[in-house]
Amino acid sequence: MIFGNRLRRSASAPRRRPGLRPVLALLGAASLGAAALPPASDAAAVPPPVSRPVTPAEQRVNAYLNSVRDRPQELRAFMKALPKGGDLHNHLSGAASTELLVRLAAEDGLCIDRRTDTAGPAPCGPGTRPAADTRTDPAFRQHLIRAWSMQDFPPGESGHDHFFAAFGKFGEVTWRHTGELLADVTDTAAAHHQSYLETMVTPAGGEARRLAARAGYDADLSRMHASLVADGKLDRAVRHAQQEADKATADFRRTAHCDTDKPAPGCHVTFRFISQATRTAPPEQVFTQLALGMRLAERDHRFVAVNLVAPEDDETALRDYRLHMRMLDHLHGVYPKAHITLHAGELTPGLVKPADLRFHIREAVHTGHAERIGHGVDLAHEDGAEELLRTMAHHGIALESPLTSNAQILGVTGDDHPFPRYRRAGVPVTLATDDPGISRTDISHEYQRAATTYRLTYAELKDLARTSLAEAFLPGPGPRNRVAGHPATGPKARLQHRLEDEFTRFEQHVLRRNG
Repeated sequence: MIFGNRLRRSASAPRRRPGLRPVLALLGAASLGAAALPPASDAAAVPPPVSRPVTPAEQRVNAYLNSVRDRPQELRAFMKALPKGGDLHNHLSGAASTELLVRLAAEDGLCIDRRTDTAGPAPCGPGTRPAADTRTDPAFRQHLIRAWSMQDFPPGESGHDHFFAAFGKFGEVTWRHTGELLADVTDTAAAHHQSYLETMVTPAGGEARRLAARAGYDADLSRMHASLVADGKLDRAVRHAQQEADKATADFRRTAHCDTDKPAPGCHVTFRFISQATRTAPPEQVFTQLALGMRLAERDHRFVAVNLVAPEDDETALRDYRLHMRMLDHLHGVYPKAHITLHAGELTPGLVKPADLRFHIREAVHTGHAERIGHGVDLAHEDGAEELLRTMAHHGIALESPLTSNAQILGVTGDDHPFPRYRRAGVPVTLATDDPGISRTDISHEYQRAATTYRLTYAELKDLARTSLAEAFLPGPGPRNRVAGHPATGPKARLQHRLEDEFTRFEQHVLRRNG
């Protein structure tokens, strides 16, 4: 099974919305390596105003934030302790630490191709080296960490190509260890005061490929879906995916000691799966993966949505982009309760021809029924960009913004990034990690990057965290949309109430320590 892998190159009704543990003592700074923060951007330094009253406590905490903006260790400590709600754009295989992947490769007895740094099964033949050698050879271990991540990424190389190539290099590791990866990623989330995670996986990957190959492609999407459903074939794939999720959850709880008297911090992080479909695959496979993911989202609360992954600039992804949107349009009519979030606009001039920059976000919104957009970097090149922003703001279609990923893969930062433009237009915006294991970063770094680059206030950082839960694909309206006199209940509301309690404790802690 390829349950946790972000494949790259080689259940509540969907809504069109209007318009952690107690905080610990502030910690010291950690080395950020390849993800070093940029200087503040002058042109982007005037943020949109906070559209709510700012409390006296928020004003005082903001004064402290301003006092440490030029003191990296204290700023990092502030950002790490800041409650952050959820991470809505996260690929499980790319989120786990590279050190964990190297250790698992050694434990599994895998072999490393000396030429490509790709892990493969034993026995280790000519041109390969046992991954177990990383235990005794520090230079080999560091070499593999660099090959499987962006650490010490050499200037002059393509960040885009190095980043996406990493998934294929460690793919033999990740498909075996979904539960262990979950334990690692949720522990990191808890350490950075996040309480919720939506992470992308490929459920029943082998089953879906076989089903798609048997069915073949049919331009009549209704007929193709009927073929997948006939004789219970798609339902068998759903059951297979659920069995995978059962095993992954059991492995996670065992690895994290969740059912003991000493559970790991990650046991207290709520997580859900987003089913990914590989946009570089043949059309019949993409359609089958989407249908499987949406059927899962309507039948199993652990799966909340679907997404399309793999490089948006890939030749096949570009050729089939509008076809994929039509597939989603059709399947949305079949599975109206399944949520949809889409990678769209993860492009720049020069990466693709100008015509391909003009419509991806718009098509994802208008045809693909996206409730959230991942990346959205090429906004300035979209036809009718202002109208698109008004549409997203009016319908509450959120932006999932992983700033470090955009810098590393696309080289887009500061004034060139549309992050402030989405916010000024009233589009709900969340900060996200994307693939923090590969990027060698974390969610605290994303908040620090946003605060440093765009001079965000504490109140604005707080609202970004609130948005991350308001836009989560969890049942229940949550406090933001509660009916007067009727307190909201349900998983989302509980996490939102928890976040507010954490903000209260965080503010009290900062003010108590700093007068």
